[in-house]
Amino acid sequence: MPISPTPRLPTSSSSAPVVNTRMALAVATTIFFMWGFLTCLNDILIPHLKAVFELTYAKAMLVQFTFFGAYFLMSLPAGRLVAHLGYKKGIVAGLAIAAVGALGFWPAAELRVYEAFLGALFVLATGITVLQVAANPYVALLGPEQTASSRLTLAQALNSLGTAIAPIFGGLLILGNTVKSADELAALPSAEQIAYRVQEAQSVQGPYVGLAIALVLLAVFVYLFRLPALTETTEQADSGGTHTLLDAMRHKHVLFGVLAIFFYVGAEVSIGSFLVNYLSMPSVGGFTEQQATHYVSVYWTLAMIGRFAGSAIMTRFSPRVLLTLFASVNVLLLCTTLLSSGHVALYSVVAVGLFNSIMFPTIFALSIERLGPLTNKASSLLIMAIVGGAVVPYLQGVLADHIGLQPSFILPLICYGYIIFYGLSGSRPSAAFRQGA
Repeated sequence: MPISPTPRLPTSSSSAPVVNTRMALAVATTIFFMWGFLTCLNDILIPHLKAVFELTYAKAMLVQFTFFGAYFLMSLPAGRLVAHLGYKKGIVAGLAIAAVGALGFWPAAELRVYEAFLGALFVLATGITVLQVAANPYVALLGPEQTASSRLTLAQALNSLGTAIAPIFGGLLILGNTVKSADELAALPSAEQIAYRVQEAQSVQGPYVGLAIALVLLAVFVYLFRLPALTETTEQADSGGTHTLLDAMRHKHVLFGVLAIFFYVGAEVSIGSFLVNYLSMPSVGGFTEQQATHYVSVYWTLAMIGRFAGSAIMTRFSPRVLLTLFASVNVLLLCTTLLSSGHVALYSVVAVGLFNSIMFPTIFALSIERLGPLTNKASSLLIMAIVGGAVVPYLQGVLADHIGLQPSFILPLICYGYIIFYGLSGSRPSAAFRQGA
């Protein structure tokens, strides 16, 4: 069956005006900012909970495993929800669910149980999963197909603004106090140990309750704002019958794109998750945990700068060429941090953030290229692949526990190697698909 081309924005057929697409894009990018902020806050939560609950690296990475595992488990239900509600109401629903998860940090801190924090994170990540399923294809479809990568990269730049601010915010409010070591804590009287653990666990309550309020307000704002429906790309507009996930996976650029998202998100999240502990090592930076958060912010700020620049560059150069080039540079940077120490190891790993910049939006846009009614199915698969952010950090945590933190960076290096393949070959649709067969 012929694949429908990417639709034009709907024209007004009623008395209700259709909002300017630039305004729609501006509204959508606020969503990208918020989920970027919430996601990157995990990088601060990990060392905090690791110290409070005296966790190994692998157990601490259960934060990311739980958070990104929700993408795998909930992306299909999220896809069905968005298909039923439409893009706009799907975004509102995602914001509301995320707000419930953020509120869950209050009872989790009162209980002072690690698993309760993980449960709240799962609900929060479920909301973000719905946002991802709805907002990524929505932004990609808000205009011509040939500029979809550029448009999605611009929106992801606002996502990176959130990830750049989150480490500073979290460093001040969550890691503001020096966390005592196990020996220091053991030296305290029993009553002081209990009081200390209560104080440290409750330090996350205020920030996450504030975020819950912000999410609710944002949901109300989006609900009241008039956005283009873009129903032409939903299953409701498919006259050829109901498609399955397998129909989308039959296109090799979708299949390879799913793997590319898995490896890219896994590498990006894994590096961010270990930066505080890595830069605190005497052989690398020797910083305190709070000082190291500034470099986590730099890591994500560089991604934001790269996305703003990349949005302009990609209007002139092939997205596939740029994706291959940026992944190759990250392989070289990780080789450098593996084989060096001090400032060289520090700056080379932080610089990875700059070249991460265009990867997610470029992979996503290339993977849903000209899919028409299959767009929602492919989007659900791509969001499901974000589970790489659960699997790769955990595996790197296991490596770090057995061979050391610095050598464990070989794992994200391998992930970027796959992105090189995707840019060179895997992202190209088959000849039959290009001809619309």
